[in-house]
Amino acid sequence: MAHSFKLLTFVLLLFLVALPGCGPAGEEKAFVIGFSQCTEGDAWRKAMHEEMEREASFYPELSLQIKDGKNSSVTQIKHIREFIDQGVDLLIVSPNEAEPITPVVEEAFSKGIPVIVVDRKTSSSMYTAYVGANNYQIGKLAGEYVAKLLNGKGRIIEVWGLRGSSPAIERHNSFVDAIAAYPDIEIVAEVSGEWEKEVAKERFPAVFNQQKDVDLIFAHNDVMALGAYESLQNRSVQQQLKFIGFDGLGGPNGGLQFVQDGILDATFLYPTGGEEIIQLAHDILHNKPFKKDNILNTTVIDDRNVHIMKQQSDKILAQEKNIERQQQKLYEQIQLFNNQRTLSYVLLASLVVSIIMGAVALLSLSAKKEANKELLAKNNEVMQQRNEVALMARKADKATEAKLRFFTNVSHEFRTPLTLILGPVEDALHSPVSADLKKDMQLVKQNAIRLLRLVNQLMDFSKVDNRKMKLQAAEADLVAFVKDITNSFDRLARKRNISFRFRTKLHELPVFFDADKLDKILFNLLSNAFKFTSDGGTIAVGLQVEDRYEKVIITVEDNGKGMSPAHAAHAFDRFHTGEDSSNLGTGLGLALSEEFVKLHHGDISVVSEEWKGTKFIISLPLGKEHLTEDELLTDAGKNAIELIPGVMDAEQQVVSSESAEVVEDARLKEHTILLIEDNKELREFLKSRLAKDFNVAEAPNGTVGLQQAFEKVPDLVICDVMLPKQNGLEITAALKNDLRTSHIPVILLTAKDTVEYKIEGIQSGADLYVTKPFSYLYLFERVKGLLKNRALLKEHYSSEISVETKVASPPKQLDKKFMNEVMAVVEKNLSNPDLNANSIAASLGMSKVQVYRKMKALLGYSVNDYVNNMRLKRARHLLLHSDKNISEIAYEVGFSSPAYFSTAFKNHFEMSPSDFKTTRSSREGSNVTM
Repeated sequence: MAHSFKLLTFVLLLFLVALPGCGPAGEEKAFVIGFSQCTEGDAWRKAMHEEMEREASFYPELSLQIKDGKNSSVTQIKHIREFIDQGVDLLIVSPNEAEPITPVVEEAFSKGIPVIVVDRKTSSSMYTAYVGANNYQIGKLAGEYVAKLLNGKGRIIEVWGLRGSSPAIERHNSFVDAIAAYPDIEIVAEVSGEWEKEVAKERFPAVFNQQKDVDLIFAHNDVMALGAYESLQNRSVQQQLKFIGFDGLGGPNGGLQFVQDGILDATFLYPTGGEEIIQLAHDILHNKPFKKDNILNTTVIDDRNVHIMKQQSDKILAQEKNIERQQQKLYEQIQLFNNQRTLSYVLLASLVVSIIMGAVALLSLSAKKEANKELLAKNNEVMQQRNEVALMARKADKATEAKLRFFTNVSHEFRTPLTLILGPVEDALHSPVSADLKKDMQLVKQNAIRLLRLVNQLMDFSKVDNRKMKLQAAEADLVAFVKDITNSFDRLARKRNISFRFRTKLHELPVFFDADKLDKILFNLLSNAFKFTSDGGTIAVGLQVEDRYEKVIITVEDNGKGMSPAHAAHAFDRFHTGEDSSNLGTGLGLALSEEFVKLHHGDISVVSEEWKGTKFIISLPLGKEHLTEDELLTDAGKNAIELIPGVMDAEQQVVSSESAEVVEDARLKEHTILLIEDNKELREFLKSRLAKDFNVAEAPNGTVGLQQAFEKVPDLVICDVMLPKQNGLEITAALKNDLRTSHIPVILLTAKDTVEYKIEGIQSGADLYVTKPFSYLYLFERVKGLLKNRALLKEHYSSEISVETKVASPPKQLDKKFMNEVMAVVEKNLSNPDLNANSIAASLGMSKVQVYRKMKALLGYSVNDYVNNMRLKRARHLLLHSDKNISEIAYEVGFSSPAYFSTAFKNHFEMSPSDFKTTRSSREGSNVTM
């Protein structure tokens, strides 16, 4: 025990001797950095300070001191001299003005103090390094962008920064150099904003009111551009002018937010460079290699990239704040650790003179281990929480994606039940029922159509959120288009005694727009106008061209109940329905309209006063320079849409069928229709209706349907697009590419009503593309039309077989190929009396039934009739152009005996072969038809 105590005492003594060496070994030298800032009054400078202090925290040996010159060159010179007298290790200067600050900077540099010039330059090269963006380059970039934005023509007011500062001078000079190549662009006035928002806001109106027809405000930073914008109280004047600024800061009061809010049309990223400044200072103080001129990159930020830049900026700001919190937490843990270590040293020192030195030492070591274990546990807990947050984020993303996919699928599924609702309702409306029941059925139909419109809006929002909604613009007459839409509301206006007018001085205006989306925009605005306007009120639609034919303005104005300022501010927010609970809607219409207007690269705004009315203003750019190739509807796409018989959306199909009547035609029973539909209820509904007029075969999936099509060769196929095993597009392509079924018309049923799907359906060979929900009466009329067209084609085709027995070109390549093969087999074996349908089918590799139905569909008569007609026409030709006798001709064209030939010839041409041969000289030029 005594030995152990002596050993423990010896160890403790050694430990106490070693205590002075337990501190940080070889600590780095501390450096003092003085920063003379011209001002701390704007957000850009504050952002720079935050970045510098954050970066400096990673270098414990660096001590940063900042002094604010408050936009005074005299004050800044005083601060620099104080730093020189203090003997700082490195000096950072952001000059207020170049000329006054240069001498004192040269003095510091001459005394051996490294000097980093930031943002603004001095008038000499006596400094160690420079950090900042190239103001001349960014000004030139702004000039080129403005020239393109104004299309080479416009009047500009320039809002200057501090006139003696290098950024203001360089930005002005480079901007002037850039626009010098455009003689129609001129700077008509200047405002001295001195880099401050309030100064620019105070001075700008006086200059602006002296000018006319100003197109753009060019400010040397974003806050001055904001000040100029806010000084204009007229909303329409704000929207007409274009505002350009510099800095592009993130956060709620930065240039990125101004561009996203539509205040600025563009800003040019001017990095603060706070991190780069401290890193450069560290390298200089530690004698590491460095560059003298450190130019920061810049770029233009406008509505094309502001969303992603804003997201990235917000994410960076959030990460920076998170880093600051973690640093604070780490600092607290280090302080705790240092306190615990100090306590351990004090306890160990006291143990040297204490009898219980050993026990206290063990307790102290135990306490230290527990502290380390606690720190490790806390660190593991933090890591676990971070992993859990990341896992939850991934699960949330997957859940959101699954919800969107489920939502889209359910929206598509709504269309089939709506078809089954609207079909029986239409039957009831066209049946002799009581007035009350008919009124109820009409109410059911109206609400089903309302539900359909809501489903379409929800699906459109899904496409917008998934960025699958694309603009498909084509040039058309906007005046005629808007007039057609307004005409559809005339009946409602007369019914409610509302004064409804379309006002424009234009007779015609070609504009590139997406007809489908613009139709939805105007329909929604007019529906809202009629909804919130009392009977006897006034609604007006206006159309005019502004800004020298650069944009077209469409207005929808009413004198209805109007909106409160709070409601108007959120009019375009999703799911915002206002305060009036009696007229609650979904809050989707205006939000979706805004998205569609943005797709057109336009703007939509609202001006409203409660109980006095509302005015919606849509602004669309003219021309097509603002559109990409993907946003323009190609000629192939337009042609494909024109080929679709009766293209209309589902709601139009329902409405257009209201006045239709089913006309029974006994001849329809001769036709067979194959119905391929996996939904049993819809299949049974269509079969029960079609069976009244046609022979109907049905199939529950694509594979069975295709097999039945080849076996039965129906007269028409109705097929759903979404089918198990084989979808409707695959079935259509298979039918159209097979000789046996290429002539059969195909109608595709689908819940997907976008132009892309319609084009895909037509490209597969479909004759008609009908979207769900559809009117059965509409489908019935389309079926009758296709069968009628096929009958006319058959009649025309069968009558076009000439005397020389050459067939006319069928409407489809495969039909032509089939008839050419039949004709070749018949001509090759015409002299064979045993030539019949069996031998022809064997030569073609098809069954007798398939050949019979194909010939019947194309010509209207059987294979044997076709062979007999070919023989008689060839015999007629030989009688006219050869000297062979009747018996020789009879055997040559395949008749078994001359007597049978004579009988057949007389029955067909109403003249015996001998009489025909006798009178051939007089009839040689005549044209005898079948």
